[in-house]
Amino acid sequence: MYIVAAILAFSVLIIVHELGHFIMAKVNGVKVEEFSIGFGPRVIGVKVGETDYCLRILPLGGRVAMLGEEEEVNDKRSLTSKSPLRRISIIVAGVVMNYLLAIVIFITMGMNLGFSTPEVKDIVDNSPAKEVGLKAGDKFTKINDMKILTAEDVSVAVALAKGNPLDVEINRNNETRKFNITPKLTEEGTYQIGFYFGRVDNPSFTQSIKYGANQTVSLVKQTFLGFKMLFSGKANLKTDIGGPVTIVRMSGEAAKAGIWSLLYFTAFISVNLAVFNLLPFPALDGGWAFFILIELITGKKIPDRILNYVNSVALTLLLGIMILVTIKDILFPVQF
Repeated sequence: MYIVAAILAFSVLIIVHELGHFIMAKVNGVKVEEFSIGFGPRVIGVKVGETDYCLRILPLGGRVAMLGEEEEVNDKRSLTSKSPLRRISIIVAGVVMNYLLAIVIFITMGMNLGFSTPEVKDIVDNSPAKEVGLKAGDKFTKINDMKILTAEDVSVAVALAKGNPLDVEINRNNETRKFNITPKLTEEGTYQIGFYFGRVDNPSFTQSIKYGANQTVSLVKQTFLGFKMLFSGKANLKTDIGGPVTIVRMSGEAAKAGIWSLLYFTAFISVNLAVFNLLPFPALDGGWAFFILIELITGKKIPDRILNYVNSVALTLLLGIMILVTIKDILFPVQF
C-alpha cells in the first residue's frame, strides 16, 4: 500500500512537469502529438483530438512529443517555427511547474500545521548560544555568509559545520549583531548551538505563502549544495547518493509516517527534479534551453543532426548512470 502511494506521488511529479510543457506548447500554438507518462512500450492510451495520451511500461519519466521537436518541419505549428524565446518558455515550463507544486504543498502544510521560524524562542542553559549572548527574539539572517530564510536553513548550516565555528549574523530589535559560535556535539551524535526555534501555529494565508516560497528557495539552495558536494568529491557515493529505488523506499517510509510527511517528501523530490532538469546538460531541459540560447545570441541555429547526435549520446550516458545508481541502490541501499 505504501509503495503504491510512493509510486502515485512520483507519478504526480511527472504529470505536473509534463503538463507545464503541454500547456505552454498549446499557448504558443505548437501541435502536441503525444503526452506520455513513462518510457518503453505503450501499455494503454487514448487519442483525443490531435494528441495521443498514453501510459508506458516504465514509470520513470514522461514526454510531451511536439511537431518538429526532433527535426525541422515546414509547418507553422511546429516547434522549430517558433521564436527562440517561445521555445525556451515551452522547455522551462516543466521546471516552473515543479517549483510551483513545491510552493503549493508548503503553503498547504503551513496553513494546516504551522511552521518553525529562524528566530530564537528560548535559550538552553550552558549552551554555546547562551555563552555568546544570544537572546530570545533574535532572528537569524546569515550563517557563514549564507542567507537564512527558514529554520531549516539554520539546522543545515549547523550540521554542515561539523563542529567548526560559525559566523552568525542576527537581527535584534532592528539592529544587526554578529557572533562566533562553535556548535556542541550532543550525546545523540548531532551538533547543536542550544536554542529553540520560534513557531507560527496559526499563520495567515499571506504568511503561509511567504513560508511556502522561502521553504522552496531553501530546498533549491540545499540541492545546489548537494550537487556541489557531489562534484567536489565531498559526498560519499555509497551512502549519500540514491536513485529510483531509494526514492521509492523513502516515499514509502514517508507515506507510513502520514500524509504530511509524504507531501513534504513529494515537494522535496519536486525541487530536486527541477534543479536537476535545469542543468545545462544535453537531453535535459536545461541543455535544450542552453542550445536555444546559443541560437538566440549568435543568430544561427545548431544543425539538427548535431543536436540529435549530442542528445542521443547524453541520453545514453544518463540511462547508463541511472542503471549504475539503481544497481548501487540494491547492493548498497542508503540508510535513513
